[in-house]
Amino acid sequence: MHTAETLTLARLPSGMPVETTVHTYGDGTGPTVYVQAAQHGREINGTEVIRRIHERLDSDDLSGTLVTVPVADPLTFDRVSYTTPESLDAVHSNMNRVWPGNEEGSLHERMAAALWEYAGEADYIVDLHTGSPEMLTHTVYLDGDDDCRRLAEAFGTELLLAEAAGDDADTEWSERNFGGKLRVAATRAGIPSITPELAHNKELVEPAIETGVRGVFNVLREVEMLSGDPEIPAAQTTARNHLGRVSAAESGLFHPGPDAELGRQVEEGDHLGRVYHPTTYEVLQEATADRTGVIYSVCREATVTAGQTLVGVAMPADDEEPDH
Repeated sequence: MHTAETLTLARLPSGMPVETTVHTYGDGTGPTVYVQAAQHGREINGTEVIRRIHERLDSDDLSGTLVTVPVADPLTFDRVSYTTPESLDAVHSNMNRVWPGNEEGSLHERMAAALWEYAGEADYIVDLHTGSPEMLTHTVYLDGDDDCRRLAEAFGTELLLAEAAGDDADTEWSERNFGGKLRVAATRAGIPSITPELAHNKELVEPAIETGVRGVFNVLREVEMLSGDPEIPAAQTTARNHLGRVSAAESGLFHPGPDAELGRQVEEGDHLGRVYHPTTYEVLQEATADRTGVIYSVCREATVTAGQTLVGVAMPADDEEPDH
């Protein structure tokens, strides 16, 4: 059985509703998996993933309920943007910082609260995101949570990133209000949750889309809502998220070095590029790896500002060996 419901998330100052569609598959028995996409409107591959699942899924085969939201934030989707302008939400421009929301709060808080009515009732959550073109596809889960780790492994990306939370995290956690992410809020509410980052925003890219489709079906198999076993790579690397970021010490133009390639293993001190002054030609920074690991993101937009991430190096987590 499949139903599609129009959900009013909030209302604009004009009174016009902000609406999205919630799809439900199955007969309401067994576990519930909630899958959403496009919290950030430029991250559209997850939206296409959900459409293809709609095409390929036979809901009669489900032993449970699948709830999907292809566009979680219509405001950013319409603007092909990561956040909303201040005129729409002057308090919380990023929807993925306000979960589980507040029905009497700012616009994004109200939208999150409306979706939490569905997500908060689920047994498992998959929050589909899309990184930059120069980012390895990976899956993020809350470090130390075995149920989330099992879900991340089952999704089936080759790279898994364990993200520390709260007091175990670095200062970026509190500075960027990561506690308000859907995945974090749901995990703290006892709902195992993962965030796959499918790579490539603003364009539909087949490898990223098919990875997402396979991953969602893998999760449904892992939780025994579909028959069969997940299709998992023979080797998965587990690393720490938000560690090993090589940041710009000065604003300028960034020229990546030949060793700054996605998937490349680097050692501490390896040269990854330089930042130079565009008018005086002075080299402002020789960017080097601050630890041994694998490169999972590279900034290809040359104009950078101080503090911006130039290269992401995922540090292997020796104590987080996958079971598969």
